[in-house]
Amino acid sequence: MNAVPKRGGSAIVGVAESDLGVVAEGTTPLDLMAQAVLAALADCGLALRDVDGVFCAASQLRMPTISLCEYMGIRPRYFDSSYIGGASFQSLAAHAALALEAGLCNVAVIAYGSTQRSARGKFTPQRDINDYDGLYNPRLPVTGYALAAARHMRLYGTTRGDLADIALAARGWAQLNPRAFDRRPLTREDVLNAPMVSSPLGVRDCCLVTDGGAAVVMVRADMARGLRKAPVYLLGAGEAEEHHSISQMAELTETGVARSGAQAYAVAGLAAKDIDVVQVYDAFTVTTLLFLEDLGFCPKGEGGRFVRDGAIAPGGRLPVNTSGGGLSYCHPGMFGLFTMVEAARQLRGECGDRQVAGAETAISHGNGGVLAGQATLILGNSSTL
Repeated sequence: MNAVPKRGGSAIVGVAESDLGVVAEGTTPLDLMAQAVLAALADCGLALRDVDGVFCAASQLRMPTISLCEYMGIRPRYFDSSYIGGASFQSLAAHAALALEAGLCNVAVIAYGSTQRSARGKFTPQRDINDYDGLYNPRLPVTGYALAAARHMRLYGTTRGDLADIALAARGWAQLNPRAFDRRPLTREDVLNAPMVSSPLGVRDCCLVTDGGAAVVMVRADMARGLRKAPVYLLGAGEAEEHHSISQMAELTETGVARSGAQAYAVAGLAAKDIDVVQVYDAFTVTTLLFLEDLGFCPKGEGGRFVRDGAIAPGGRLPVNTSGGGLSYCHPGMFGLFTMVEAARQLRGECGDRQVAGAETAISHGNGGVLAGQATLILGNSSTL
């Protein structure tokens, strides 16, 4: 992304999920995308006929934007399917903001849907493995994240107990979210004694496998003020890519989030200390730890100590993944768009028992591939303009 969206030039005005968890037999990814789009439009008081910009990414559809437009009868003036895995949606939000600012469209919808849980055994996502990595038969993506976790432990003394604190925090937030897929009690012993998937990551260090979809509606700031819900403004955005294969990552504990976050902070004119709510892509417990470090919430190597003893759980010093995240709320193949939905709801004060009091600023961060593509958004309510 060469151009940078204007600070506060566009806003999220509608958000919604589709059915989540395990969906009805015969439901398709397009069904879920359409459900979410209609619900997000209803959320802001707009209609399908108003949509003239469509932005989609999906793992089960080869041409998701074109497919959704056909399914819903949309003839967009502008559309985009740029794909960087789970970071696609933050990237697409930045692209949508640029298109809105340029007058290429007036009402942009970003959508995603997946039946990953229902389709298990029927659909296998394509994975690119380079010739060197393939020789070792990695179990991707978990093998790559396990390598990063092991490296962090080796360098900085991080423990499996520290990672367990992240899983416990996610579950604590999920227990406050009626739509979370897994709200069952969870103890440290449950996390540490769970079956190992790829050492040092056990089952409870890994995200859920669910069905589900989500959608976000964006418009220019001047239009946002007249709609049904309070606007959530895009204050800053950043993207970064530094490798594709895990074997080509320069340092397993240092991610492109440091660059994408720095770009977003610079445009927003904010720093980590100014952020009230953090929503990061938690496909594995270690991603939360790495991203908190690289977004500047603690120094590199201090992530394990930073998350200890409920620091990011309900009642802790930093609210992180307040929906329950990919670890406990939902994870239908890609989670990036759901961090945007939760961030917007927190800034609109709509989260009920899990609402962060006085939240004015939020980070929504997406991660794609094996710590590969990274995209960061900084969002704020009207008080931040």
